[in-house]
Amino acid sequence: MANLKAIRKRIASVKNTQKITRAMKLVSAAKLRRAQQAMMELRPYAAKHRELLESLARQLAESGETNAHPLLTPRDEIKTVAVFALSSDRGMCGAFNAGIVRKLNEVVRERTAAGQQVVLFTLGRRMGIAGRKLKVLELHDLAEIITAGDQARVKEITAALVKAFIDGAVDEVVVVSNRFKSALTQLPTVYSLLPVAGPAATDAAPSASGADLFYEPGQNDLLGYVVPRFVEVQVRQAILESIAGEHAARMNAMSSATDNANGMIQSLTLEMNRARQAAITKELMEIIGGAEAMK
Repeated sequence: MANLKAIRKRIASVKNTQKITRAMKLVSAAKLRRAQQAMMELRPYAAKHRELLESLARQLAESGETNAHPLLTPRDEIKTVAVFALSSDRGMCGAFNAGIVRKLNEVVRERTAAGQQVVLFTLGRRMGIAGRKLKVLELHDLAEIITAGDQARVKEITAALVKAFIDGAVDEVVVVSNRFKSALTQLPTVYSLLPVAGPAATDAAPSASGADLFYEPGQNDLLGYVVPRFVEVQVRQAILESIAGEHAARMNAMSSATDNANGMIQSLTLEMNRARQAAITKELMEIIGGAEAMK
């Protein structure tokens, strides 16, 4: 059995670690509230933006106009695909990064098997590290994600993705990121960003209210403004959801670490009490043995 001094040192060490994990949990909880609020405020705006885009695209399609905007036009053949992958900058957030890196590996493997070349855009320090280990055509590191929620940074990132698509360097842009479902669940998700999807099949027929809509300026001019802004909103939403998911995952991981430290302290305390009792019993036995020897 370990001596009392060693056990006390271990208990003190675990208590210090518990203080750190508890502080990190509280910090992540505070950051999560702000990040989740920003994310939830953007969701209805993004939904209305999609409704407007689909209404415009539908009416232009009904009027016989095709290829109304280059970002709406799918390519005949997908030869090169750009993957926009997001992660956190730091660790200690459970399986948050491991899950999204695993999903990225799957996407790269599937696209390569289909004969497509992959251009990788990484956002987040952990994804940048993972991206350098993959065999891709090009790697563009967009630096850290924690500052990417700024509007200017969102515009820069969106411009880089749009330019690659417009210039023909890539034929499709997909996003690989964690979708924030709840504070306990973040789902690694893959979805298409460019070309922008047109009206869903279920919305092919115009609604009664949609038939009476008139746009000023003209539909083509308005579409030229709406489509790039819609892509920008989608990029911003992906960034905000990834940031919120990171804080939620770190809060849960630090909560589990704090609980585990508490359990370890209890176990070590029990072990210390047993060792102390054994030492007292040994001393009593020695005293009794000495007294008996003097008789």
